[in-house]
Amino acid sequence: MSDRITVTGMVLSSMPIGEYDRRLVILTRERGKISAFAKGARRPNSSLLAGSRPFSFGTMELYEGRTSYNVRSMEIQNYFENLSTDLELACYGSYFMEFADYYGKEGLDGTPLLKLCYVTLLALGKPNLDRKLIRYIFELKAMEVNGEYAEKPLKPVGEAAAYAWEFVLKTPPEKLYTFALEERARKEFASAVEALKQYYLDREFKSLEILEGIAGIGKDTVL
Repeated sequence: MSDRITVTGMVLSSMPIGEYDRRLVILTRERGKISAFAKGARRPNSSLLAGSRPFSFGTMELYEGRTSYNVRSMEIQNYFENLSTDLELACYGSYFMEFADYYGKEGLDGTPLLKLCYVTLLALGKPNLDRKLIRYIFELKAMEVNGEYAEKPLKPVGEAAAYAWEFVLKTPPEKLYTFALEERARKEFASAVEALKQYYLDREFKSLEILEGIAGIGKDTVL
């Protein structure tokens, strides 16, 4: 037998399985990161078709089996469709989802990381915000949420970058993307975040390699 549960979550990734199904990785508020099968989601008339795409956020009804979850229904509140119309935005979003996948853990409260992902995707859709700065803020905050951070940058930075670092660590996700940095301060901040990543992270992100090729964001970390 299986138990029916309802979760609030965001689809981090979606992989085709067999002829008609998909395997989803979902970051949920209640269960942390989980994998779930969306049977028939690749059929044109499936009610799960649209919600089985990455970035989809909403309420999902699942069957919890002994070894896996199966999606029964979805009520999607936000598809973040604007990301799919801009290649660079889509690459940023994909990187954030991969980063969240790296840090997400099953069985833990996924609320802080889920909230961060949601407000970050909203920020990406605002044309007046610096996409590069959004990336560095997200990386630092995601690491802080998961307990892998330093109170101060690991390398010397100017006053503006040091203040930005402190602000990100102490500010809730919904108020994160409310400041800007001049180019040099942003580069200092980016370089400091990169140093922290190199200290804690033990992998490369394929989506970041693609993003750097498209947007040239790797150049921003060079002082």
